[in-house]
Amino acid sequence: MADGDKPYRVYKGGRAKGKVPSPPRPERQQQPKLRRAQSGRPRWRRRAGLTAAALAILLVVWLAASYLAFRAGVEEANDRLPPAVAASLAPQEGLLLSNPSLILLLGTDGDRTAARSDAQRSDSILLVRTDPKRHRIAYLSIPRDLRVEIPGHGTNKINAAFQLGGPALAMRTVTALTGLQPNHVAMVDFDDFRTVIDALGGIEVDVPKPILSNRFDCPYATEARCQEWQGWRFEKGKQEMSGKRALIYSRVRENRLDPAENDLTRGSRQQAVVEAMTDKIVGPVTFFKLPFIGDELVRPLATDLSAGQLLQLGWVKFRANAGSALHCRLGGEPQSSGDGGAVLIGTEENAATIAMFSGLSAPQPPPPGTTFGAGCLVGRSTG
Repeated sequence: MADGDKPYRVYKGGRAKGKVPSPPRPERQQQPKLRRAQSGRPRWRRRAGLTAAALAILLVVWLAASYLAFRAGVEEANDRLPPAVAASLAPQEGLLLSNPSLILLLGTDGDRTAARSDAQRSDSILLVRTDPKRHRIAYLSIPRDLRVEIPGHGTNKINAAFQLGGPALAMRTVTALTGLQPNHVAMVDFDDFRTVIDALGGIEVDVPKPILSNRFDCPYATEARCQEWQGWRFEKGKQEMSGKRALIYSRVRENRLDPAENDLTRGSRQQAVVEAMTDKIVGPVTFFKLPFIGDELVRPLATDLSAGQLLQLGWVKFRANAGSALHCRLGGEPQSSGDGGAVLIGTEENAATIAMFSGLSAPQPPPPGTTFGAGCLVGRSTG
């Protein structure tokens, strides 16, 4: 065998044992594929990051548009409140998110008949007390026919205070009656509630008993057809109501299926409509509609509450436990008035009910067998 063909190398010190090292293998052609796969991961992450950033920007823009639309409507509602009313309110301590607050709602029911066109009376008087730490909201209805002392005007029905001296006198009269000075006030036009409820897409109201009302606001064009019409009907149970139907429900004064119902029952129905509407306002669906309906939500209001405070109240309402809500009403003994009508003469039960509403004593229902008795119920309306 020639020296060049030997499978080993010869050195001066002798040959090295073992095989001759093989030359390195050429690189496989699959590495570019691995590089492409590896380079795809950062690209996917970049896309996910850009999408998340775009959604965050969209959310911020949506929140800003919602707040601006809502604030514009609230500023108009603030301008509608007489300065004398705002000046007589008790100071609010701290944020509404964490501190109790007392709010007076004065409502008119939109009855525009000729007999009442100049009677600017508050047909709905409702005190609302928030208790954020206990996640509870309390409501106190004051009957419009309750006979009280109106400062500077003698005794009269409490709803006459609004006609005699506007919302400022109405608030002074409520304070004199209850001993409670509101931190905030909101004047509500129930007739304009229709547009708010329709903008919300309707509300759900739990009707406690069937109703057949008297013939008011006949929906037909001719007098003959209205005479044949029996009145408005509401079935028992939960039902969706449009703005018009909710307004009618809150205005029913006479239930022909239950002659025992009275003006206190009507006040309970108004409470139910207000609660159902506020539940819908603080719901998640309404959030997405705020840029389009934000100003409409406060169109019926004249109030001192700012946009920020109303949003805080919405959160308090959202977190409140409906099962522990306190529904109270004042009452009295019916008595004939000199003009052929009737008034309620308050009893000692009213003072006890105010203490229940204020959280100073345990809630007790109206005395059994009484039609106009005062008291409080937990979780459901006093009607």
